[in-house]
Parts: sequence; structure tokens; C-alpha cells
Amino acid sequence: MEAEIFKIILAFVVLINPSAAIPLFVNFTDGYATSDKKKVARIASATVFLVIAFFALFGEVLLRGLGISLGSFRVAGGILLFLIALGMMNDGNNPAKPNHDDLHHAPKDPSALTGMAVVPLAIPMMIGPGGISTVIIYSSQVQSTLSMVLIVVAGFLISLFCYVSLMAAGRISQVLGKTGLNVTNRIMGIILAALAVEIVVNGVRDIFPQLAL
Repeated sequence: MEAEIFKIILAFVVLINPSAAIPLFVNFTDGYATSDKKKVARIASATVFLVIAFFALFGEVLLRGLGISLGSFRVAGGILLFLIALGMMNDGNNPAKPNHDDLHHAPKDPSALTGMAVVPLAIPMMIGPGGISTVIIYSSQVQSTLSMVLIVVAGFLISLFCYVSLMAAGRISQVLGKTGLNVTNRIMGIILAALAVEIVVNGVRDIFPQLAL
């Protein structure tokens, strides 16, 4: 299970990609106090963790309630992840995840930052359908309480990573620039595409166990 946990963390790092949310965070919090920026980063990161924990614990139950087999969900989730990967390698032109340029401009009321931290910053910019699908797929494979705890811990570590990244958003944006952020997204997209193919293959195996894939 150690190898699987590493793959889960890798998938989280690629999918829950704070670099994609950095331009949006900088735009929304421009001109606000540092305390307001910290609040937005804290709420967004906490939302990411709560979404991961919820779907890790109850995602498979939801699938069963809807009558969806794990194999079918793996194939669908893998296809969705592959679309996201293509979008990441295609300058963010992604039908499964919105581009920050298409979202609303910064709210003028500081109190509106709370809602913005949840939607669209945390959901769907940092964790969207692809991230949720990955959480459900991997959590459905666990065979012990310890493994489930490790997935939740991985989610917590990723949420901390998100918080640190958002708090350093200004510096990261200045150092990397638009070109650097685009290159980072493309590299992450290649890794994500490979993970997506593996998920689809495993899903096909579940649906057609007689196939020697």
C-alpha cells in the first residue's frame, strides 16, 4: 500500500495544482490587507482538505447508492483526468476546469472574499471533478483503516501545501512569471495524463476481467 499512497500523493500534487489558482488568488486579493489574504488562503486550503476527506470516507457509498460500478467510475474518471491533462498541456484551455480569465473579477467587498475562497478558488480551481474522482477511485481500493487514514493524511498535507503556495503566490508569480507557470502546468499535465491512462486501464480490467491488459 506504500506504493499506492505515493501514487495518491503524486496524483493530489498534480491535480490539486495551486499554480493554476495563483493568478486568480493574486487578482482577487490585490489591494487587500495581508490578514485578508491569509484568511482566503486558510479557507481555501481547509475546503480542499474537507472535500478530500469527505469523498475519501463516503465516496464509495455514494457510488453504491447510485448503482455505479467502480470499474465504470474508473473509466469515466480516467477520461476526465485525461481531458484535464490535455487542458494543462494546452495553455489551460480545459473543458473540465475553468480558466481563471473566464471567472469574475475581484470582489470589492472584503466580506465577499470568504465565499470566493470556497468558490471558485478552492472549488473548482484547486479541486474539481478530476480531483474528486481520483479521491473516490483510490479510497475505494483501501483494505484497512490505516490505509484510509493515510489517504486523509495525504489530503491534509496537500492542503498545507496549498496554503503555503497561496501565501507565496505573489513571489511565485513574480519569479516564474506567466511563462514559468505555463511550463509548470504542462509538466504536471504530462504526469497526469500517464496517471489517467493507468486508471482507465484498471477500470477496463474491472469491467472485462477476461482481458489480459
